[in-house]
Amino acid sequence: MKQDINKLEDVELLVNTFYGRVQEDELLGPIFNDVIQDRWPTHLNTMYKFWQSILLDQNTYTGQPFLKHINLGIEENHFARWLYLFHSTVDELFEGTVAEDAKKRSAQIAGTFNSKLNFIRSEKKLNL
Repeated sequence: MKQDINKLEDVELLVNTFYGRVQEDELLGPIFNDVIQDRWPTHLNTMYKFWQSILLDQNTYTGQPFLKHINLGIEENHFARWLYLFHSTVDELFEGTVAEDAKKRSAQIAGTFNSKLNFIRSEKKLNL
């Protein structure tokens, strides 16, 4: 039986496994690898803090993650792939209340980011 996400080590396993898959993904890998380049350890550390804050209610992350995504050229299909990889990673490694919350929150984050990006794109088109 799989365990739930209960501690920082669980978050680290989730993040490391997920972003390992992202780096190798045909659709997402080129975007992430181009932007992050050789700073993967720093990015992973930030993601540990981000998900630790969200899933374990430990205030370790500060920042504005949406702003870092504005100019990446990501579309709805990128969010769908990101969610697929994230949810399948969670399902493979964990089960329980927090694991389900991780999937719910990731969907909320992706939906919010996608909506905001669509709004920004539509505003730019109106201002042309």
